[in-house]
Amino acid sequence: MRIALYYLIQCTWGVVQSTLGVIYFIFYFSERHYFYHGAVVTEWNAKSSVSLGMFVFVTKEPYFYDKLKNEYTIEELSQRLLVHEYGHTIQSLILGPLYLIIIGIPSTLWGFLPCCNIKRKAKSISYFSFFTEKWANFLGEQVTGQKSMENLVIN
Repeated sequence: MRIALYYLIQCTWGVVQSTLGVIYFIFYFSERHYFYHGAVVTEWNAKSSVSLGMFVFVTKEPYFYDKLKNEYTIEELSQRLLVHEYGHTIQSLILGPLYLIIIGIPSTLWGFLPCCNIKRKAKSISYFSFFTEKWANFLGEQVTGQKSMENLVIN
């Protein structure tokens, strides 16, 4: 019942981001896919990960693994990243059509603007300390009961 409700809300209230997710899913159809708490997960070769409605696209090998390999296995980092991205799907459930404005755009700017990258690197600020990412970590952990990215510095 819970999964059915998850799909219903993602396909109605979250229709904008879920439609974008379907387009990405079709484009990356040949990649590995599986379900995670109702979300459709695709492992892709991109450097970063993204969540669009009920569709989660996670990197096959987190680029930051080399910096953290003394503390975490690649499987543990990948699982934590999945929990984090799943948290974004919960944000989509909550915010619906406002998700891309409140979460998607600020998160993308925080991740890719050169001035933000320089600031994070210079001050060793965690990417996951930004409000969109911190909230995704919290929601992912609450719903799945698993650890997320916390405040790992990945720059």
